[in-house]
Amino acid sequence: MDKRDIGQEILDGVREIKAYKAGKGDLRVRTLSVPESPRVIRERLHLSQAAFAGMMGVSLRTVQDWEQGRRKPSGPALALLRIAEQKPDVFLHLS
Repeated sequence: MDKRDIGQEILDGVREIKAYKAGKGDLRVRTLSVPESPRVIRERLHLSQAAFAGMMGVSLRTVQDWEQGRRKPSGPALALLRIAEQKPDVFLHLS
């Protein structure tokens, strides 16, 4: 297996940014969609709040807070919600 050269990867990234700022290149950009509400996703997957919380790696209380609007998912939870929404078969096979 080839060893990664992290230093070179960082330098390449800096060069890519400089070229972009100078108008000489394009950066790869991806816009992420906002997932449906946790309740809609959970119900579409036919999971109880407890089962959904377990699969998301959060407490039951957190799922309840999301569903009742007291808190909003962020960071890794949003990423998992996108997976659950867009690739439910993958999400349901997580263990």
